[in-house]
Amino acid sequence: MALFRGGALLAACSVAGAVSLSVPAQAQQARVASPAVGQPAGGSLPETGVAGGGAATGTGTGTSAGTGTSGGTGTSGGGASASSPATAPASSAESAQQAAAAKLLQRAAAGPEPASPDTMGGAQLAGRGVIVAEPARAARLPSVPASAYVLADAGTGQVLAAKDPHGLLRPASTLKMLTAITLIPLLNPDAMVTASRQATDVTPNVAGLVRGQQYKVSDLFNALLLISANDAAIALAQATGSLSTGVALMNAEAHHLQAYDVLAADPNGLDAPGQHVSAYDLALIARQALAMPAFMRHDEARLATFPVTAHKSETLYNQNELLTEYPGGIGGKVGWTNAAGATYVGMARRNGVTLIVTLLHCPALTEVTYAKSLLNWGFTLDGKVNPIGTLVPPLTSPAASAKQSGQAAAGKAGANRPPVISGTVTTTTKIPGGLAVASIALILSAAAAAIVLTLLRRRSASGVSSRKGTLGIIRISRRGPARALRRSRALPGQARCTPR
Repeated sequence: MALFRGGALLAACSVAGAVSLSVPAQAQQARVASPAVGQPAGGSLPETGVAGGGAATGTGTGTSAGTGTSGGTGTSGGGASASSPATAPASSAESAQQAAAAKLLQRAAAGPEPASPDTMGGAQLAGRGVIVAEPARAARLPSVPASAYVLADAGTGQVLAAKDPHGLLRPASTLKMLTAITLIPLLNPDAMVTASRQATDVTPNVAGLVRGQQYKVSDLFNALLLISANDAAIALAQATGSLSTGVALMNAEAHHLQAYDVLAADPNGLDAPGQHVSAYDLALIARQALAMPAFMRHDEARLATFPVTAHKSETLYNQNELLTEYPGGIGGKVGWTNAAGATYVGMARRNGVTLIVTLLHCPALTEVTYAKSLLNWGFTLDGKVNPIGTLVPPLTSPAASAKQSGQAAAGKAGANRPPVISGTVTTTTKIPGGLAVASIALILSAAAAAIVLTLLRRRSASGVSSRKGTLGIIRISRRGPARALRRSRALPGQARCTPR
């Protein structure tokens, strides 16, 4: 954590001094175990560009829904532009967004560190088994074969039940919720993002982005949250100036939420070295998402039209079955990789009560079913069961008001917003060459030190037996302050799904 704070401080100081996020954000690699999706250490990618867009389009709210990936309708739609972004002074909205991003990094570097992440939210949450305080003669808590879960009341912050709430596990695509709540306030929804090779080459390329084609930021958020588009996640992160800048901002936002179990190494949740979350921290992220109307407009949409090219559009159907199959379902995110198993975040509201459920390392294609069972129990006993902990609030800082100001300004800028060259949080001012070289050298040294420390910790923890998960695929366990990645074989005949 100290290494991360040093890297974040270097990044924040560079942002403040040079008014650019392209190079200094590389310092966040001190917390990221390895460059995300093959991103080299260095400046922003020349293939990525963002230009000012037109008026924002509404989020689709049709009645049909599905659980598959995007389906084509063949109808044409605007949004793909062949024009190149041009250099222009940053608007007041962009300056506010840039300031918010810089302060987010600065706040992460200067913020307090918990004595023990395992006790965030209460001492009981340090337990590793099922944790609940059921009243006598009450409905029994459902048995859920996930390695970890949390059920919480979003309004009161009370944690009603949990299992290994702070256990470190792979997030799969539930990490995209962190990507969204981090970048929605920072990116102009009407800006046009040019798809890079890195975005279009990611596997699976769910939205089908075409290299060199331009896409509206708001459309990319639809693809990110409705169909879990990995390529859209890369494009959105690169819209901050570079992929590593986007990931750095995600880790800074996690710190702001006091989600200290989160370490993001990529923006889409595909398996990456050292990347992990906890069920508790996913609940913190979901609670923040519920407080963001812009996020909820994307996340609760049943379908939306996505312009793939100037002559081809696809209809995106929301993969979250909770929206159509559960009374009161209002949002969430599904996830799956072979290593993570099934992961899920669900949000539902009944009679003025909003509940959050998060599950990690669940058997394939069962996550929504078990989430419904926990939600049913929660709605029945909310207010009657003694809470076992609380969802901690975000850290307070003047940066919060700056962040809100940037979001408000972005909404008012409209079609007259001047284009920028590489991201809505990046101006055309460049970092002096000597400072850039020195910063990169410091970053690479910090990253090398982090890798060496990680390898030494893994060796020292090699004798520690891992707790068994339901599927026994991947487990990250703790022994004292060390956190070691645990691998074991998948069970014979285990289902294989497309990563999402």
